[in-house]
Amino acid sequence: MLVVEDERDIAFPLVRTLEREGYDVAWVGTGREVLDVVGRDPSDVVILDLSLPDMDGLDVCRSLRDTGYDGAIMIVTARTGELDRVVGLDSGADDYLTKPFGLAELQARVRALLRRTRVHDHTGRADASALRLDVEARRVYAGESEIKLTSKEFDVLSVLEAHRDKVVPRGRLMSEVWDENWYGSTKTLDVTIGRLRQKLEQAGLPDRVVAVRGVGFRLEHTLPAP
Repeated sequence: MLVVEDERDIAFPLVRTLEREGYDVAWVGTGREVLDVVGRDPSDVVILDLSLPDMDGLDVCRSLRDTGYDGAIMIVTARTGELDRVVGLDSGADDYLTKPFGLAELQARVRALLRRTRVHDHTGRADASALRLDVEARRVYAGESEIKLTSKEFDVLSVLEAHRDKVVPRGRLMSEVWDENWYGSTKTLDVTIGRLRQKLEQAGLPDRVVAVRGVGFRLEHTLPAP
């Protein structure tokens, strides 16, 4: 993974966070360095700031695509206008995150990008077993097929996905999905989890919601049986 950010106070915590998640992370601060590094050793994901000292990040994005780079590009920038997002995506970016942003959200988006780029074969067809969340549209897909979820099912899955492979406490799910003033039975959460599990399984997804007794739930990817 390659982080492209010229401000050390932004780049340093970002790199450390990604490294703690187990990613092999390189860091550069100029557009020309990006093209040199990717040319020698293509990364799965490039996290690209637009305001670089030597080149506009959009030009870097276009250059990467023009030279055949087919990994994921996430633009991270303070430019917040709709036109800026449109231009960024049209320049070849796969995702667009505006500053300031939470590290947990960035990590979730990185995981989503990695799944998206790793579930295509050489023909470019999507693997039917890939889970994908479109948070803005509130839609969930197994490959190219949409999974119909209720509002609460989607909210629970979104929280679990944002913390994939980590246990999310029951109390946190209740407060984030229902709200901290919910006085109903926590069985509501168990019923929602049960329906969500059933729908993921029916869609043929290898992703499972695992209960950790006395603590909470974890979304994880299960390997196929040998």
